[in-house]
Amino acid sequence: MILSLLAIGIAVIGLLLLSVSGPVYRISGSLPTAFTILRWAAYFGLAGTAVALIAGLVGFWKRNRNATAVALVALVVGLTAGAIPYGWQRRAQSVPPIHDITTDLDNPPAFEAIVPLRASAPNTLDRPPVLATQQREGYPDLAPATVSLPPADAFDRALAVAQGKGWDIVTADRASGRIEATDTTFWFGFKDDIAVRLTPWGAGTRVDVRSVSRVGRSDVGTNARRIREFLEALQE
Repeated sequence: MILSLLAIGIAVIGLLLLSVSGPVYRISGSLPTAFTILRWAAYFGLAGTAVALIAGLVGFWKRNRNATAVALVALVVGLTAGAIPYGWQRRAQSVPPIHDITTDLDNPPAFEAIVPLRASAPNTLDRPPVLATQQREGYPDLAPATVSLPPADAFDRALAVAQGKGWDIVTADRASGRIEATDTTFWFGFKDDIAVRLTPWGAGTRVDVRSVSRVGRSDVGTNARRIREFLEALQE
């Protein structure tokens, strides 16, 4: 039983570290500190998992149901604490290390109203030429959307979708077909800025989107996912 209790203790420490990583970043604003906590959460999670496996086998061999049950709980907790940071790491390795994504690589939607809000942000809005190449390689599917609505109706639809997703609307200029907004991620509270540009396109409207993180070299695919989800909702 002692081994099972040890396993669940180690696993719970890992889960607690995982749970505080986001709040610690929100309070301190230190990415290195938050990522260090995540790394230790994974270490404790994996250690708890290993000890739980041993404790479970021992409990099963000794026919100690209580010890086996505690070991199984420790196994679940440990796997959770270790798998989430590992999943984030795998996702980061599978996408290009960029944080500025757009549907128009030749003429990305520009930010105006949001520029002052990014004055102290580590990431700028500059787009070096290599960025387009990295995005093409990592997100070849991203492209503008065309909706069969006149610009005025498409604008209303785009604004409603943005508001429905909980974005903080900074400006919504119907005359120029431009929406600027900020989206805050759930766990760490990262702020990403979005520009939506609507232009007449034949009998309908072309919609371009740009999403840029304020901090972090890589967005772990968040901005591309946000753009896809926005355009899919717009076309529903």
